Amino acid sequence: MTRFDWGDLRLAVLDAGTVWLDGGAMFGVVPKPLWEREREADASNRICLAMNVLLIEDGKRRMLVDTGAGSKWDEKGRRIYRLDARTPRELLAPVGLGPDEIDVVLCTHLHFDHAGGATEVGPDGTLRPAFPNAVYVVQQGELDLARTDNERIRASYVRDNFEPLAAEPGRLRTVAGDVAWTDDVRLELAPGHTPWMQMVLVGGRQGTLAFLADLVPMTSHLRLPWIMGYDLEPLRTLDSKKRVLPRALAEAWVLVFEHDVKTPLGVLEQRDGRIAARAWRPEG
Repeated sequence: MTRFDWGDLRLAVLDAGTVWLDGGAMFGVVPKPLWEREREADASNRICLAMNVLLIEDGKRRMLVDTGAGSKWDEKGRRIYRLDARTPRELLAPVGLGPDEIDVVLCTHLHFDHAGGATEVGPDGTLRPAFPNAVYVVQQGELDLARTDNERIRASYVRDNFEPLAAEPGRLRTVAGDVAWTDDVRLELAPGHTPWMQMVLVGGRQGTLAFLADLVPMTSHLRLPWIMGYDLEPLRTLDSKKRVLPRALAEAWVLVFEHDVKTPLGVLEQRDGRIAARAWRPEG
């Protein structure tokens, strides 16, 4: 957990656990001899991914960006993904909060490793919102896609993670396109991984902090052609990276790398003719 002030805001990068996914899928067309120099694979060719989520406190509300994979997993699922996931209470314990103290959950997209923690199994065995007083926010197009039951995406979109939210009036709020959610928090589309994935930009006197989600899941993916095989529209991912990364470099954004176990926070720099990242730590 890393907690720090960002202008008038209080931010924290929280650890929602780890998940192991196939290294080849994480790097798409990049040959293994290249990517394994940076990310070591296990005997099943899986690499370890963090699930870093962001807490934003502005004095009026507490906003959580993504939720990790959550706790609704059976033993088989945990074994397949070598899953070590935090419950909502475990996730928030380092900052002294409980799940009922979250007001808004901003969902970058609805894949299981990002939205699995949005719901949980209650004492009566039924599914319920994991953050009982929160409004959940997602792009309308993302929700529509998640409901298509398309064979290509079925394994990534688990309806138990979002349909219980949609079933409660006012619980799930959809937006369309770029949105200023508060004076300090903006949602911007960054399509490619999914057609309606959104990133979260946090403003303030110190500049911009950006939660890029799966546009750049790890610092390794800063290389423009290093794009996940999981991406539904890889050429749009490339376009999004070409649009976002030069802006992040020029404006010295602090970036949250959601899946990076080594560098959860970083800033960009030019290195050997390409954009790279160096770790960022708050002062003090």
